[in-house]
Order: sequence, then structure tokens, then C-alpha cells
Amino acid sequence: MKTYHAEVTRDGKFWLIRVREIDRSTQALRYRDVETMARELIEIMEGPGSGEYDLHLEVHLPSSVRDHQARAEVLRAEAQRKQAEAAAENRVAVQELLALGLSQRETGEVLGVSFQRVSQLAKTC
Repeated sequence: MKTYHAEVTRDGKFWLIRVREIDRSTQALRYRDVETMARELIEIMEGPGSGEYDLHLEVHLPSSVRDHQARAEVLRAEAQRKQAEAAAENRVAVQELLALGLSQRETGEVLGVSFQRVSQLAKTC
């Protein structure tokens, strides 16, 4: 099955779509129409039906947008690490309170969580 590659860029109010394999371009007003417009261009120029080829869209965003996306990914990864650290600290807090002789219900009340959550945390210690 043949694969076509459509390079997509924003230019003013339009999305410009260039299909490399046929060296032709088209445009779309909305991003949701990009794939349809690319497929229509391919089918007009090449003739295959919609199920006879693959289409790969390559969206080229401004470098500032890519920079923001990269920073967001770093922050998400950092947040996941911090969340794991917080969960570990909660488990230790539960373990210490249970070791002091508090019930799971009391531990939950003291920590502001349900006794079911205390039970879950206690099982992972």
C-alpha cells in the first residue's frame, strides 16, 4: 500500500497542505478539514480510492509553540515524579500512625482521607 506524506503549515487564516509524492498543494480553512483536503487532492491527481493508500500528516508548528510543548512535557514529567514522592510520603505517614496504634479509621480522620484509602496505603507499605 502506498503512503503519501502531507506537510501541513499555518499561513494566515489557512492551513497549507503540500503532498510530497505528487508535488501538489491545497489548503483548508480549518484543521479538521486538512486530511479531507489532502485526500481529495491525492485522489484527483492520482486516482486511487480512499482505502487504497495511507496518508501521513506532518504538522509543522512554529518553533515557539514546539518550545512550549517541550516545556509542558518536562513539567508533566516533573509533576508525575512529585506525585509519586507525595504518595510515598503518604504511605510512610500512614505506616507511622498505624505503628503508634491508631486504627485505620482514626488514621484516616487525622490525615483527612477515608479509612479505605488508609487501607490501600497500608497494603502498599
